[in-house]
Formats: sequence, C-alpha cells, structure tokens
Amino acid sequence: MDPSLTIQEPFDLIRLSLSERVFVKLRGDRELTGVLHAYDGHMNLILSDVEEKIMIVDPQEGAPGGTIAKRKMDMLFVRGDGVILVSPPSR
Repeated sequence: MDPSLTIQEPFDLIRLSLSERVFVKLRGDRELTGVLHAYDGHMNLILSDVEEKIMIVDPQEGAPGGTIAKRKMDMLFVRGDGVILVSPPSR
C-alpha cells in the first residue's frame, strides 16, 4: 500500500482531504463546508467555495431550534482555536 495514503495520526486524515470538500464545525453554532486548501498544526484552515451556516436562537422564544442564516464566500481563513470538528468527505 502507498505510504502516502495511510492514516497513522489524526493530521493524516486532514492531509488526505486536501483539495476535497470538508465539513467544519465551529464554536458559536457555526458550520462550514468548503474545499480544503491548507492547514497547520493549530488547525488554521484555508477553504474556498465556502458555505457558512449559523444557528440563530431567539432567547425570548425559548423553543428548541431557531433560524439558520447562510452565506457564501469565495475564500476563507479559519482560525484554529474555533474549530471543533473537521469531517473529511465520505469515501
């Protein structure tokens, strides 16, 4: 098997997801999907063709759920300290 395709540590999974669409969950009820171009050891990410979803909860309503705001961006730098989860594409 090609050693460049093996997963021995968590960052190997991120490395194999370069140039592919990934799902990123951030603090503050934010979610991103976009094409991963670069990352570093702090989990700073560079994404392109990004869609961001933000869950907006009305504190006076008190009901579960809320509204979801969406926006699209051509290119985005994501600071690693806000990253909770990075999910590679399904294979």
